Parts: sequence; C-alpha cells; structure tokens
Amino acid sequence: MRVPCYSARDEAVDAARFRGERLQRFFVALLALSISSSAHAATHIRFVNDWKAQAEHGGFYEAIAEGLYAKAGLDVAVIEGGPSVNVPQLLAGGAADFGVGSNGFIPLNLVRAGVKIKAVMAVFQKDPQVLITHPRNDVKAVADMKGKPIMIADASTVAFWPWLKAKFGFSDTQIRKYTFNLAPFLVDPKAIQEGYVTSEPYTIKNAGHIEPKVFLLADYGYPGYANMVLVPQSWIDKDPKAVQAFVNATSQGWVDYLYKNPAPGNALIKRDNPEMTDGLIADAIAKMRSYGIAYSGDAVEHGLGIMTDKRWKMFFDTMSSEGLYPKSLPYRNAYDLRFVEARPLAKPPPGGK
Repeated sequence: MRVPCYSARDEAVDAARFRGERLQRFFVALLALSISSSAHAATHIRFVNDWKAQAEHGGFYEAIAEGLYAKAGLDVAVIEGGPSVNVPQLLAGGAADFGVGSNGFIPLNLVRAGVKIKAVMAVFQKDPQVLITHPRNDVKAVADMKGKPIMIADASTVAFWPWLKAKFGFSDTQIRKYTFNLAPFLVDPKAIQEGYVTSEPYTIKNAGHIEPKVFLLADYGYPGYANMVLVPQSWIDKDPKAVQAFVNATSQGWVDYLYKNPAPGNALIKRDNPEMTDGLIADAIAKMRSYGIAYSGDAVEHGLGIMTDKRWKMFFDTMSSEGLYPKSLPYRNAYDLRFVEARPLAKPPPGGK
C-alpha cells in the first residue's frame, strides 16, 4: 500500500494557512465588535435649563436619575441655567444641543429672527405665571385689578401684559417695576405683583407670614405653553430618532416626578442647586399637581408633553392682534408636532391626577 508523503513544505503551507484563517477571524470579530459598539453608543446631548435647578425642571432630572434617557440610548448632561444664561443663544451657537423654552414667545421670536430652532414638546400645558395680592376684599378676580398699580418685570411688558390689556382693559399706567425683590410687596398691603405659582407665593407666605391670594393667568384664558423643549432644526434633520427618544423619556420622567416618587430627581436638583430646600420643592410639586400645570387640557387625552396646532394658533393670533408679531409671520415654523404625535405620551397612573 502506498503511503502519502507529507513534506516539511506541506507543513509550512498548512501552518501559514492556519495563521491566515485565525487572523482573518480576528479581524472579522474586531469589525463586528466595532460595529456593535458604534450601534449601541449613547447619543450625547447637552441640555441647558432656563434657570437654576428647581422643581420646575424636576422631570428632566428624574429621567436622568431613573436612567430613562440611558435606556433610550441617550447620554444627557444638564447645563444649569441662571440670570446670565441665554438658552436660544447657546443653542444657536452650538454650545448646547437641546434646551428649555420658558414660554411661547421664545420660539416665535426665533422665527422672527430667522433662527431655525423649534419646540418639540410642551411640558407645561399651563404657563405658571400668576398675579399675587395680599388678602383683600376688593380683588376677587383678575378683572378687579384694572386701574390698580401692578409690579411686573421688564420682560413681561411684551409677554403676558399685552394679553391683560386686551382681555381686561389694563393700561400701561398701571405698571410698576418688579425687580424680583419681594420687600416692596411685603410692606404694602395694597401691592400687586407678578410671579410664578410654584415660587413667589411660597416665599411670600414664609417671609411675610401671610397667605397671599394667587391668580393663575392660564385659568383666566392665557393661552401660552411653558417649559418647552427646544431643538435646533439641524438636530431634527440629522437625528430625529434621538429627538423622539428624548421626548418619550422626558414625558415619562415628568410623570414619575410629579405622580410617583420625586426623590431621585430632587437629589440631583439639590446637588446642582444647594439653595433649594425640601419645603420649596415639595410646595412646587404640590402646586404643579393641584393647578394642573403639566397635566390638564389636551394632556389628559394625549399625554404629558403634548402640543397642538390649535393652541399655537390661538397664542399667535392673540399676540399678533396686539401687534407683537406681524400677522404674516410663519408661526408654524416655531414648533414641530411630529414627535408628540408619533406615539402615546406618558400619563399618570390611575388616581394619580
């Protein structure tokens, strides 16, 4: 029987072939790992708030603390706001990716300026703006304030003030300057001033030992959204999946913060803003719930964060009729509804309203 001859040359060829196959498998595995890691890498988003950390930002912090953004494939880093932080400017300049729009005027002002940044969700269905008085018998409603001096900030003269003039007949002669110092209000029983339902009333009660009367403008028909998420058009075009993921996780974060356990979010708020007290945070959460700031109106049917073209049109028509915007302004460029309409937004658990 003939035995095949297996030479040293054959051994060398086989060894080389074996090494080549191992090397090939190594590079295939390395490429697969690289592709997998790239596919699962979290999308980094720098999110800038409109003020120092507070309960009014609670749902964003809750979504970070609970890992909701992380589960959605996002790595969200908060940039704290403050008196010198201009959110639209940071977004337009690329120093931040997403940000908070305090009220409906901001997106419309961006349209007027030709800046392509849009609101993609509205956390607050009601603007928390209020007028505040001491306990007094001659003011039982907003209409009763006509002709009386009212302290408002400079920015408010081109915000809710024109609406008050149109709806209740207020005049500019009533305006007194509000400098965010509560002392003038506390010492004058006849004083009326602006504020946020989640902030000034609590401070007035504790500093002045009085129970102020609070009038939420939204409950008198003021149509604006507040606490919106602003996103540059470049992000919407480049990565709509990341925008959608942020909207969905934020909606759930706010439901969890307001109607479940806010402790995780509160811990991050106090870390970023040590001046925040447990009492002020608890009061703000209670006010947001009792006044239906985030969960009321269209949100009851469609979920927390909803926006509608009807509400935006109402807001624009009101403000353009007062001359704040030209009626020809393409106001629909201020917002993008696709992200709140794409899938159901989060709602409180039964009985949690």
